[in-house]
Amino acid sequence: IVTMERNLDWGNLDFSYQRTNCNFVAYYRNGAWEEGKLVKENTLTISNGSACLHYGQQCFEGLKAYRNPNNEIQLFRPEENAKRMRESAKRLMMPDIPVAFFVDAVKQLVKANEEFVPPYGYGATLYIRPLYIGVGDMVGVKPAQEYIFTAFCTPVGAYFKGGIKPVSFETTEYDRAAPMGTGGIKAGGNYAGSLLPHASAVKKGFADSIFLDPATHTKIEEVGAANFFGITEDNVFVTPKSNSILPSITKQSLLYLAEHYLHLKTEERDCYIDNIDEFKEAGACGTAAVISPIKSIVHKGKETVFCQDDEIGPIVKELYDTLTGIQFGVKEAPEGWIVKL
Repeated sequence: IVTMERNLDWGNLDFSYQRTNCNFVAYYRNGAWEEGKLVKENTLTISNGSACLHYGQQCFEGLKAYRNPNNEIQLFRPEENAKRMRESAKRLMMPDIPVAFFVDAVKQLVKANEEFVPPYGYGATLYIRPLYIGVGDMVGVKPAQEYIFTAFCTPVGAYFKGGIKPVSFETTEYDRAAPMGTGGIKAGGNYAGSLLPHASAVKKGFADSIFLDPATHTKIEEVGAANFFGITEDNVFVTPKSNSILPSITKQSLLYLAEHYLHLKTEERDCYIDNIDEFKEAGACGTAAVISPIKSIVHKGKETVFCQDDEIGPIVKELYDTLTGIQFGVKEAPEGWIVKL
């Protein structure tokens, strides 16, 4: 692999694709995974009959590599991403990807692109995108016989330039997923359906749309491509529970930190949109932003405000500082959360 010469302005990176030295690629053929390797090409050649193109037999993941103050590179809970991809693959009738295989591929990728891991202190990271697709010459609605697992990476800047900022959302009449559908896995089709409501919300000045449960449209499920959580008046961390919500690794981490670091009571339960004023603070969480504090939510013309004058709630702020502190290696992490390269 030939190292690419780059002069990156670490303080002005955004969340966009930048080519790095190499990518990881592995093929599943004849009923078994091949070893996989690093390649300099950033393209894939596949059959026009590939199941990923016609029937959406595809899933992906997203995680990051960080530099700590000692200039060490570390990953945040990569095994959890591997486990989630296995669940996605199972639902889509794709061959299993062993956890060790997934994590080793990510390690190889990051080590080969280590000069693209931003220095500590900029809030920037190396974003890693593992992708799993069904390929091969075929027609007809059935699982593919061949598959590609690949992963690429790109340096990205801090999500909030100049500090964490609260943003507003509106509910949408569109559904993100169906009951007993694929909402609980990280399949690409889930995101394609969210593009129109997102664009509609942004056009009206909101950050994104809030999806309600598809069966009754009475309960909050997801905030765009992120999970929702709220803090009640009596300091309970609450997040929705549903089979059609993607199990966010960030959310699961926040649940643990809220209970064990902030000593809050936590609940996974229904969050009715008509009872949204039970929360004094609220946020959306995911890999990209970690936490986006929610300034307000508009539902059927009624606005519920959580942040006055853009002042972030103290619990949301403490959760953000705690989790990012762990990810960047300045706060002690729970056992097994950090993998150093």
